[in-house]
Amino acid sequence: MSTQDKRREDLVDTPSRFPVREVVLFAALLVAILGVYAMMGTAYSTRMLVEAACYAILALGLTIQWGYAGQFNAGVMGFVALGGFCAMFFSVPVNDAFWGSELPGELGRVLLYGVAAVLVVIGATRLDRLGVPKRLRTLIAVVLAVVLYLVVISLMREVTGEIQSRAGFVGGLGLPAWTGWIVGGALAGAVGYFIGHICLGLRSDYLAIATLGIAEIIKAFLKNSDWLTRGTATVSPLPWPTPGPAELGFTLARALYLSITAVMIAVIFFLLHRAYHAPWGRMIRAIRDNETSAAAMGKDINRRRLEIFVLGCILMGIGGGALTTFNSLFDPQGYLPLNHTFLVLVMVILGGPGNNLGTIFGAVAVYIIWIMSEPLALFLMQLAVSIGEGAFGWDAPANMDSRALQARVFVIGLLITLVLRFAPKGLLPEKVKHHG
Repeated sequence: MSTQDKRREDLVDTPSRFPVREVVLFAALLVAILGVYAMMGTAYSTRMLVEAACYAILALGLTIQWGYAGQFNAGVMGFVALGGFCAMFFSVPVNDAFWGSELPGELGRVLLYGVAAVLVVIGATRLDRLGVPKRLRTLIAVVLAVVLYLVVISLMREVTGEIQSRAGFVGGLGLPAWTGWIVGGALAGAVGYFIGHICLGLRSDYLAIATLGIAEIIKAFLKNSDWLTRGTATVSPLPWPTPGPAELGFTLARALYLSITAVMIAVIFFLLHRAYHAPWGRMIRAIRDNETSAAAMGKDINRRRLEIFVLGCILMGIGGGALTTFNSLFDPQGYLPLNHTFLVLVMVILGGPGNNLGTIFGAVAVYIIWIMSEPLALFLMQLAVSIGEGAFGWDAPANMDSRALQARVFVIGLLITLVLRFAPKGLLPEKVKHHG
């Protein structure tokens, strides 16, 4: 390398001495938070910050998929729901009406039948290795899959019907809530591995379609499995990993929960920061920026893509578990694409895909806007009505509350439009170092 090239590289790689933009944005965010505390009170505002912190974990999971590797995950809701289910299943007290009967044995037997059926179908797909023609192999595998599915699902309905009539639902395991968060992350990662193993070798739009479909399947399964999740009846209250409001009061209990989520974000941020600047992170970004060149250098493209996709899904599962536990309610119908996919996407776009610090800023800022747009819109509507009644004799509409709630969607839509127009790379864009 020549002296001129070396000097150019040093100039490009030298970071700015003082991060002016970061300081200004986070100072403005702090002012907004203090304003919310002054307007809404400590209990309400602390609850908002805890939920924003949980959303920050979800956004970090999406930003490493989309920002690091260019993978568009349109099914964040599904992975959040998996984390919430595990948080519920592991923390809810044990249901003696179920575990004290013969029902666990019957359920386990049917599940073993299901595993055996899957193995039989997989074996049928390998019959071509024994000389069976491929068309005949496919026909045998399809027929076996249909027949075995009907048999297993019939047995399953009998057992689940007994569980619902005699025990209500399976219940939980009575373990600390954080164990559900960990298992929720692992389960979300396993589902992400299944999706990614099939779709990451295809174009990115196939991945978006697959994740969107899987998310709806997960939601439908949880909503209709009354024997496992109580379905639309919901499960509450969910135990916290910390003393709850009954012991400490709302403000102190939520502040303690906030400290746990803050530590989780700090640990995740540190690990992602180290990974981003490590050779692994540089390799991931090289694959994102120029897949052909990375493949020519001998990199395993699909394997690295799968790693980053699974890692993002794990964070989504953990964040979903923490959010569900904090709300102390598991409601499969409460997982909505608007709240748990689109909102997270807006957070990443606003903060800057690929910038971990920007993603945290975007998560907190967007969630504050999302939550506060309703009371602010209601206040403005009431002010307009009071002026109109006094000056023009207007009649006040009867459904101002619902109209104010709808203002959330309008404000978020306006926000994303402005960001895409004036800051398409986010308010804190990814800092890419170019070597001259």
